[in-house]
Amino acid sequence: MRKLWMGAIVALVIWGAWTHWHHRAVLQSPGVLAPAEPQQVNLDHGAVLTQGDTTLTTRAQFDITARVLSRKDYSWGDDAKLIPEDLALGWGRMSDSDVLAKIEITQSDRFYYWHVDEFPIPRREIETSSANMHLIPADDGVKHQLEEVRVGQVVHIEGFLVDATRADGWHWNTSMTREDTGAGACELVYVESFGIATP
Repeated sequence: MRKLWMGAIVALVIWGAWTHWHHRAVLQSPGVLAPAEPQQVNLDHGAVLTQGDTTLTTRAQFDITARVLSRKDYSWGDDAKLIPEDLALGWGRMSDSDVLAKIEITQSDRFYYWHVDEFPIPRREIETSSANMHLIPADDGVKHQLEEVRVGQVVHIEGFLVDATRADGWHWNTSMTREDTGAGACELVYVESFGIATP
């Protein structure tokens, strides 16, 4: 029994080390890597999509090229089945390594947090040039691509901003603007296409 426990512990350590190496951050040279703001076209009459027991209503077409500032995977609970990953994304000067070197970025409990000792750019620019996005993969191919993403990469996402509901009354609405902050400010993105713009 002791050998089995030791074997399991060794396997977990190896798996953890491999996962850490596999998802290690990509180092980028200074300079703005994703200059364009996210593109959004609001829909007057959204389509209705189904993911398991969840109904998704499309609110806007959404297209973004941005740098991955942080990633957080979720594997437990009904929400994790629908939204297995959050990416904190930055564009404009929030994609510049010189700026990001002065900002501490973390994610927890579906929120994205940042901290500075001294502002490298104005506070409002940090708030409006970065966002935490809850990503719903449209299929297993997209899900696999999301699982491979690394902090520091520049990614391109196409899909829809959506509101999500279930028959039991559960709901999760997307933000419709990059101008908001705090609870409710995250985008809920149905990802139809995902790609790496730079390594």
